[in-house]
Amino acid sequence: MIPGSSRLIWGAAILKVDSLEIAYGDLQVVWGVSFEVPENSIVAILGSNGAGKTTTLLGLVGLLPVKAGMVTYRGVSIVGEPTHTLVERGVVMIPEERATFASLTVADNLQVGAYNRRARDRSDRTMEEVFATFPVLAKRKAQFAGTLSGGERRMLAIGKALMARPELLILDEPSLGLAPLVVESTFAAIQAIRDQGVAVLMVEQHLEATLELADYAYILELGHIVAAGTSAELHDQPRVREAYLGL
Repeated sequence: MIPGSSRLIWGAAILKVDSLEIAYGDLQVVWGVSFEVPENSIVAILGSNGAGKTTTLLGLVGLLPVKAGMVTYRGVSIVGEPTHTLVERGVVMIPEERATFASLTVADNLQVGAYNRRARDRSDRTMEEVFATFPVLAKRKAQFAGTLSGGERRMLAIGKALMARPELLILDEPSLGLAPLVVESTFAAIQAIRDQGVAVLMVEQHLEATLELADYAYILELGHIVAAGTSAELHDQPRVREAYLGL
């Protein structure tokens, strides 16, 4: 926790990251990063391109080796655990690129998301829940994913992840390349997902909009956490106002 920032006051942490360090060979990118994600919360990691945001997420889910530090999910270390076993535990990440299959229909893409044991038997019910969250997907369920707009494919990617019935949903740049109105609807869906009891960890470049959505945020700069707090606290920090919010 950054000195002087308020501590998280809602539920117990579902994910805790302590002094995380990640390197690409001899090039270290993440330096001693610590944060936590409480139950039923949206936590954002914010920063510009090259800050180390995506690298941090890839280390959390086992797609990059962790050089040092600890990552615990529900009190159990998950450092080095294969990504597919994390999905079985309830940790699902949506990468920055569109995580859908262009040659499959919307419905088939969603069914692919329910491949794990904890989700398979409830796939029909979960699909209805996804359609309730993203009504446009219900209208497009027989359409090939490759014919969807960018915003619709992002919704499908999130819906596909929800089919795995996550308890922690990790989003990498969910607003990337989307028009402002689509960003607004996507963020509204993320808030609805949190309200359904799924904890959300997201990384973003767009600070202003994300601060309105997140319960708590950390700002990453060149692989270091340089600020943390609620939306109001970060708005009041002179460094954040000047460097990131243009105020």
